[in-house]
Amino acid sequence: MVDIFDEVEEELREERMHALLKKYAGVLFAAALLVIGGVAGWKAWVWYQERRDLAAATSYLSASTMAEATGVASPNRPAAIAAFQAVAANAPDGYRILARLREASLLADSGDLQGASALWDEVAADGAADPLLRDLANLTWCIYQADKGDPALLEGRLKPLAIAGNVWRPLAQEQLALLDLREGHTEAAKTQFKKLAEDITAPAGVRNRAGILLNRAGG
Repeated sequence: MVDIFDEVEEELREERMHALLKKYAGVLFAAALLVIGGVAGWKAWVWYQERRDLAAATSYLSASTMAEATGVASPNRPAAIAAFQAVAANAPDGYRILARLREASLLADSGDLQGASALWDEVAADGAADPLLRDLANLTWCIYQADKGDPALLEGRLKPLAIAGNVWRPLAQEQLALLDLREGHTEAAKTQFKKLAEDITAPAGVRNRAGILLNRAGG
């Protein structure tokens, strides 16, 4: 008797399952299509990103090669600048920011400091840019404006870069010391140069320049 009841119960379960499958077959089929479509869409998006990144990298390297092969007065310099502009217009954020920085460097070396400064400002204010590159844009702006830029503005941009933990700290501190010299604050500059010259975490070039400037300032 137990076996018969078990068989009957099994048959009832199968009938219910068939009924449920028949009732919700359309919904299940649609769900399966959504899953398959989602996976296919994701793979297509990954493929598109890889292709886009490869194209951006190729264009950026091509522009870099062009820039390195041209001198400041070379007639090919505008072509190199245009190449970086094209990368910045079409590439994803990473290459876009790098292209802007390289374009700014070329403009500055060509004498167009105003155009270069506008690009550095653009990168520094770009929320999509890596903070490291935003800080680099600020630092580079300050380096090129060191001789004639507004002292208060220079100090305001440099101080956030000169704090502990910032990768650009030694270079920012060097610029602040040079600003002190420019403003006639010789003792403050000497103190900063001495610290930099003794800072084993600072790049060798920064330490060497700090020692030379300290000697010239009478330290």
